Amino acid sequence: RCMIKWVNTYPRFTITIAGIIFFVLFLSECINKTKPEIVPIKNAKGKAFAGSASCAGCHQNIYNNFIHTTHYRTSGPVSEKNIKGSFEEGKNAVAFNVHDEVRMEKKDSGFYQVEYNDGRIKRSEAFDIVIGSGKSGQTYLYWSRDHLFQLPVSYFAVIDKWANNPGYPGRVIYGRPITSRCFECHSTYAQKKSSDNTAIEAFFKNQIIFGVDCERCHGPGKEHVDFYVNNPGDTAGKLIINPATFTRQQKLDMCALCHGGRLNNKQPAFTFEPGNRLTDFFIYNTVVSDAANIDVHGNQYCLLASSQCFMQSGLTCNSCHNTHKNEAGNIPLYSARCISCHNKEHANFCTFNNEPGVVLSGNCIDCHMPAKESGTIVFIDQLSNKKNAASFRSHLIKIYPEETKKVLRFMKQTQMKK
Repeated sequence: RCMIKWVNTYPRFTITIAGIIFFVLFLSECINKTKPEIVPIKNAKGKAFAGSASCAGCHQNIYNNFIHTTHYRTSGPVSEKNIKGSFEEGKNAVAFNVHDEVRMEKKDSGFYQVEYNDGRIKRSEAFDIVIGSGKSGQTYLYWSRDHLFQLPVSYFAVIDKWANNPGYPGRVIYGRPITSRCFECHSTYAQKKSSDNTAIEAFFKNQIIFGVDCERCHGPGKEHVDFYVNNPGDTAGKLIINPATFTRQQKLDMCALCHGGRLNNKQPAFTFEPGNRLTDFFIYNTVVSDAANIDVHGNQYCLLASSQCFMQSGLTCNSCHNTHKNEAGNIPLYSARCISCHNKEHANFCTFNNEPGVVLSGNCIDCHMPAKESGTIVFIDQLSNKKNAASFRSHLIKIYPEETKKVLRFMKQTQMKK
């Protein structure tokens, strides 16, 4: 009887198992169809990016240091951690005039810049992308379909407050479009939609590589990574750009792409690669008629090129800057690099050692590369009309008599206290 009972139930048991299997396969197919397609990001030449995290497998120490640099943190999707300004009541508003203000508001759905006119909500847009590491400041972008626009309020580190965007006093403006040239300096890659016929550029949301990361200077690395995954014993650097092999001008052009002032594209954005000549891709004037009129923000290359240090040596940006490490503010370290050339052996050492009461303490920078206020990165308090300008180290290396006097006074006072 037991055998008969089992035989009688077997067909139903089989049908049940078959049904479950069919349902699982059907559900799996539905899930696969609804999954977002992972599109490999490729540059204009069709070379695929691997993502900077893939570099950590072989270059762990370099990667661990690099992710703390301002280059790496110069852009990214919005998160609570990477927005520097406060959302606390009383600290989250910027008044543009007596009627209009913008408040930064945190909601369950995200972070927003909300425009109020006489206390009534007029417009609200979400923080979608952060531009800037926060060292000097940050600005913020929002998506409108496939277009990107700048939000009206930025964060300014000097005053540790929200402020209106430079160049837009007294008006709340949500409509400043973001171009691929903006991304060319604040990201590793951003794919533009070539089929978009509007005057405002459109981008693929899933084809932006945020931050100036490893592949911005070394080129797309998927071929390189794939090769060494399959050939771990090979130690020769293949299928990757190595800036250490560049000529002096190639090294300078690589940095001047973003630190050489206003450049006008002759070719589409992101077609310039490290190792190319900048003048083949941009309308670019390297002749400086008056270095004193160059703003300290954004055109460090032309200021450097006007310096005697540059003209009388093989100096490049990398002579002083290790782009793999966050060395910002380390004056003794930078001064040591000055002294590697300016020393007693070369008979061009600092003469302040002869000043009574002064002991050279490893600070060449404050005398010869003082912090200067920018004329372009200026925030204006709309109600008080007070101006606050960001300061940057001048890359015009020379003797600044007034700055030298300030440093001397400070050093003498410090020595007296000791």
